[in-house]
Amino acid sequence: MMAGAGEDARALFRAGVRAALEAWPALQIAVENGFGGVHSQEKAEWLGGAVEDYFIRNADLELDEVEDFLGELMTNEFDTVVEDGSLPQVSQQLQTMFHHFQKGDGAALREMASHITQKKCKVKATALKAAKETDGDQDDADSVEEMEVTATNDGATTDGVSPQPEPSDPNSQNIKEEDIVEDGWTIVRRKK
Repeated sequence: MMAGAGEDARALFRAGVRAALEAWPALQIAVENGFGGVHSQEKAEWLGGAVEDYFIRNADLELDEVEDFLGELMTNEFDTVVEDGSLPQVSQQLQTMFHHFQKGDGAALREMASHITQKKCKVKATALKAAKETDGDQDDADSVEEMEVTATNDGATTDGVSPQPEPSDPNSQNIKEEDIVEDGWTIVRRKK
């Protein structure tokens, strides 16, 4: 009887680990953008097994050990440094699940996994929006708008809104150089 329950808890722990990793935006963004190369999806699946084995092999892990392990996996496999503060949260979830597993508390594991999955569905829409903003799509959209605005202003030198700076004027040249550093879109303008 007990062995069966242990197996059951192990399967639930495995499912919980995978649920936690699947709901982890940092990992999802890395997979969706192929940061792990062509095999990003397979790596993500392998990651679940690696994390599960890590807990099984090390009975008493400190939270920071779990964080380090996860962080190293993300760096090595996905070339990603997780700096959004999610590492401690995910590590804590995994650690809590492992404690449930050690106690053979399948119900708690099942509960936790389904809670994570439900939360993930709610978060996903927000995460997608955030991902778009962070991976530069948003900026590109802005650049296009800015570029158009700039282009019209440049054309409209008559009303003196945006006179074309003369290359011979060293000051305007300096200003442009700084702009390029601060504002990506002015580069587009300079190429014209």
